[in-house]
Amino acid sequence: MTDRIFIAITFLGFLALFTGVGIYSASRKQETTTDYLLASRNVNPWLTSLSAMATGQSGLLFVGQVGFAYNIGVSAIWLTLGWAIGDYLAWWWVFRRLRERSAATSADTVSALLGGDRHPSRWITVTSALVTIAFLGAYAAAQLTAGSKALNVLFGWDDWVGILIGAVVVGLYCLSGGIRASIWTDAVQAIVMLGSLVLLLGVAIAAGGGVAALRSSLTAIDPALTNFNPPNLPWGFVPFLLGWIVAGFGVVGQPHILVRAMAIDSASHIGFARDLKLVLASISSVAAMSIGLCARVLLPNLTAADPELALPYLSLDLLPSVLVGLMLAGLFAATLSTADSQILSCSAALTQDIFPAAAHSYKWVKLGTLTVTAVVLAIALAGDASVFALITFSWSALASSLGPLLVLRVWQQPISTAVAMAMMASGMAMAFVWNRVFGWSSAMNEVLPGMLVGIAVYGIARLWGNFQSFR
Repeated sequence: MTDRIFIAITFLGFLALFTGVGIYSASRKQETTTDYLLASRNVNPWLTSLSAMATGQSGLLFVGQVGFAYNIGVSAIWLTLGWAIGDYLAWWWVFRRLRERSAATSADTVSALLGGDRHPSRWITVTSALVTIAFLGAYAAAQLTAGSKALNVLFGWDDWVGILIGAVVVGLYCLSGGIRASIWTDAVQAIVMLGSLVLLLGVAIAAGGGVAALRSSLTAIDPALTNFNPPNLPWGFVPFLLGWIVAGFGVVGQPHILVRAMAIDSASHIGFARDLKLVLASISSVAAMSIGLCARVLLPNLTAADPELALPYLSLDLLPSVLVGLMLAGLFAATLSTADSQILSCSAALTQDIFPAAAHSYKWVKLGTLTVTAVVLAIALAGDASVFALITFSWSALASSLGPLLVLRVWQQPISTAVAMAMMASGMAMAFVWNRVFGWSSAMNEVLPGMLVGIAVYGIARLWGNFQSFR
C-alpha cells in the first residue's frame, strides 16, 4: 500500500506540473483566434521540435512499439527507421513551404489551407474538416483509453477513472491557453517521456546482465528475435520498408502535427526543428524498442498475457516507487501530448471551417474546444470496439486523404474542387480496401497505395485537361 501511495504522489505531481505549465502559458495569450489556434505564429523552434516529437509519438511509443519489439525482436528497428526517414523527408520537402503558404494566405487551419486561397472551395474545406474531426476525434479517445490502461495495471483503477483524469487535465490547459498551452506542455511531456524511457532502459540492461547477455538470452528464447530480417513478409523486405517510409511521410496529412510547423516563428527555423526532432525521436524510439527486447528476457510470461503492457510491468519489477511514478507519468504524458493536439485540431476544424460565422469569436472557439473534449470523453467512456478498431487506421486515412492534396497546395499547383474531392475520396477508399478488405498491410503499409491513388487521380486529371486543351 505504501508503495502505491508513493507512486500515486509522484504521478499526480507530474500531472500537476503539466496542468500548471499549460495554465501558466495563458499569461502570454492574446484573446484572438489566431493566437488560440496558432500562438500568433511565434513559437520558437526548440518548443516546436519537442512538441512535434511528443505529439507524433503518442501512447503508441510506450505501448504499441514496446509490445511490437517484444513480439518480433530486433527486426522492429526497420519500422522505426522507415518511419523516421519518411518523417524527415516530409519536414525537409513540405513543412517550410507549409509555414510560408499558411502565413501568406492567413490560413489558421489545415482545412482552410486545403480549400485554397485564390478561389477557395467550401466543399474542400468542409470535407477535409469533417475527415479531421472523425478520425482525430476517435484517435484522441484512444489516447485517453491507452493512458487509463496503465493506471489499471498499477493501481487497479477502473478504466473510466484514467479516462476522466486525462480529459480533465487536457481540457483545463487547452481552454486556458489554446495551442500555446498544448505546445508548452508537450515540451515538458517530451522531456519526461525521453527521460523515463532512457532511465528504464538503463536499469533493464543492468538487470539483464548487459547487452551481450541479453542478446544471448534472446537467441536462446528464439533465434528469430536477434535476426534483423523481419519474419513472414509476404512480398519481401523492400515493399515492407518502403511502405513504412511512406507511412512516416504521411505526417503531411496529420493536422495536429502540421499546425506545429504553421505556428513556428519563422520558416527559416524549420530545418533546426526538423533535425532536433529527428535526434530526440530516434533516441526515444530506439529506447522503447530496446525496452521491449529487455522485457522479452526479464518478463517471458507476458507472451501469454499482453506484451503491450510490458513497460508498466517492467517498471514495477525493476524500479523504486518514486521512479515507477515517473514512468507512469511518462506514459500518461505520451497520451496527453497527442490527445490535446488532436482535440484542438478538431475544435479548429469545427469552429473555423465548418461554422465560419464563429471563426473570429474567441469565446466560440473555446466553446468548440469544450464541446470536442466532451465528445472525445464520451467516445472513450463508451469503449465501443467497433470505434477503436478504426484507431489504428486513423493515421493512414488522414495521410491518404489529406496528404497528397496538402503537398499540391503548398507547392501551389492548380487543382479543381472536383479533382480535390476525388483525390480525398479515392485515397481513403484505397487505404481502407488495402487494410480491411485485402489485408495486405503486413506486406506493405496502406499509406503507400492510398497516397499513390490520390496522386494518380490528380495526374490523370492534369493529363486529361492538357489533352482537352489541344483538341
